[in-house]
Amino acid sequence: MMEFFQGLHPVTQALIATLFTWGMTALGATLVFATKKVNQKLLDSMLGFAGGVMIAASYWSLLGPAIESSTDHTIGAWFPAALGFLLGGFFIWVIDKILPHLHPNAKAQTAEGVAPNKRKRSTLLVLAITIHNIPEGLAVGIAFGALATQGTEAALAGAITLALGIGIQNFPEGVAVAMPLRGDGMSRGKSFFYGQFSGMVEPMSAVIGAFAVAYIEPLLPYALSFAAGAMIFVVAEEVIPSSQEKGNRDLAAISLMIGFVLMMVLDVALG
Repeated sequence: MMEFFQGLHPVTQALIATLFTWGMTALGATLVFATKKVNQKLLDSMLGFAGGVMIAASYWSLLGPAIESSTDHTIGAWFPAALGFLLGGFFIWVIDKILPHLHPNAKAQTAEGVAPNKRKRSTLLVLAITIHNIPEGLAVGIAFGALATQGTEAALAGAITLALGIGIQNFPEGVAVAMPLRGDGMSRGKSFFYGQFSGMVEPMSAVIGAFAVAYIEPLLPYALSFAAGAMIFVVAEEVIPSSQEKGNRDLAAISLMIGFVLMMVLDVALG
């Protein structure tokens, strides 16, 4: 099976990898069939854990390789990583401003200070996690797309590790969308559908990222750091605040550290 996967084109590998990460989002969303509500402390710890995985992945799987691939840059190895990182954060910031959305655990209000109805709240919540998943899909796609020019076993292992880490942290994302929808009175089937739907953007983002770096080699360090910047912006602006919204700050912080260490160990040991 592994030999078959290695023989595939990097874009196809990226698609398969993000079908897995999407599947993990769907797996988290299946909890709506077992219960109507998840313990808030558990949900906050899962969000914190997801943030830790994303922070670790941003360096070990994205920024580090971006710097390593830029050693011959005329300005300095730091330049592509720095520029791409800032552009990635700016990209998500712009999307945040264009698309109205609601963070998990947050209390939504309209411009007039009135809470939106449940249907609008559901839409805003799904949009939030969908935005969140764009940089994750890009990150996996770019990591696999890099194999077109850096097709070493270590690079492949690193890309697989990144997909595994993103998949692990997608489980709580599926929970974070589906459970509030179920709590708002939506049916189990619809709650599951919208929960898994938030992860659908990852395969599409991955294919775009993989195509870009597979066929335009100079883009690689910028693309890697772009995905890192986008993920860090999401963690700082959305994941960490959401995990602490209900007051479980210490639990969320500890969970974040556990997620960070797990992703670091996976990347160093396997990549």
